[in-house]
Amino acid sequence: MNTIIVKGQVATFVLELLFSIGLLAMIGRARAGKKVPEIRKVSGLDALDEAIGRATEMGRPVHYSPGIGDLSNAQTLASFALLAYVARMTAKYDTRLIVTSRYPTVTPILEETVRTAYTDMNKADSFNPADVRYLSDDQFGYASGVMGIMQREGVAANVLFGAFWAESLIFAEVGSQTGAIQIAGTANTNQIPFFVAACDYTLLGEEIYAASAYLSRDPVLVGNLVGQDWGKWFAAAVILIGAILKTFDINVLNTWLSK
Repeated sequence: MNTIIVKGQVATFVLELLFSIGLLAMIGRARAGKKVPEIRKVSGLDALDEAIGRATEMGRPVHYSPGIGDLSNAQTLASFALLAYVARMTAKYDTRLIVTSRYPTVTPILEETVRTAYTDMNKADSFNPADVRYLSDDQFGYASGVMGIMQREGVAANVLFGAFWAESLIFAEVGSQTGAIQIAGTANTNQIPFFVAACDYTLLGEEIYAASAYLSRDPVLVGNLVGQDWGKWFAAAVILIGAILKTFDINVLNTWLSK
C-alpha cells in the first residue's frame, strides 16, 4: 500500500506541520492586533542614533549599504526596515544619507524606502534621488565604488545591514580610515568576526531580523519572529528531554523520531 509520507519522515512531517500552524497562528494574532510577546530592543540599535547624531554634528554624510544580496535574500528584505529607520532619522536632523546598491532590481526599492521615510517626516523636498546610487552588479566592482564614495564624501557614519561576503572587511577597513562610526549586521556567520573586529557595533546573526521586526512593527515580521523563537524553545526542550531519556536508556523519543 502506497503512503503519502515517506517512511522515516513521519516525525519530521508532524513537527514541521505543528511549527507551521503555530507560526501562522502567531502571525494571525499580530495582524488582528491581539497581544503577542514583546520584542526586546537590540542593543546595537541605540548606536544608530549616536552615529547619526555624530554625523549631524560634523556636517558629514551617513552611508548605508543593504549588502550584496538580491531580492531573493531574506537579509536584503530585512535591511529595508532598517534603512527606513535610518532615513527617518537623517531626515529629522537634515543629515545627508547616501545609499549604495549592487543590483538594479534592489535600487528602486531602496529609493522608494528613503523617499517614503522623508515624506513621513515632512521632509520630502530634502530627498535627493541622486544619493541612492546603483554602482555595479559585480561584487568587487560594487565594493570599489563604495570605497571611493566613503573616501571622497568623508562619511561620518557607516551602516552595513544585510548579506555580506568577502567585501565585508574591505568596507569596514575603509570606514575605519575615514573615522566613521560603524554599525554592521549580517546573518552570514563567516563574516560576523570581521564586523566584530572592525566595527563599533555589530548585530549578530538573526538579530538583524529581530531589529527589522522591532523597528517596522510589521505584524507579519513580528508574528514570524515570535513563532520562530517558540519553535527554537520547543526544539531545545525536545533535545533536553531526549538527552535525559537516553541517559536512562529509554528510547521512546528516539524510536518516534525515527519513524
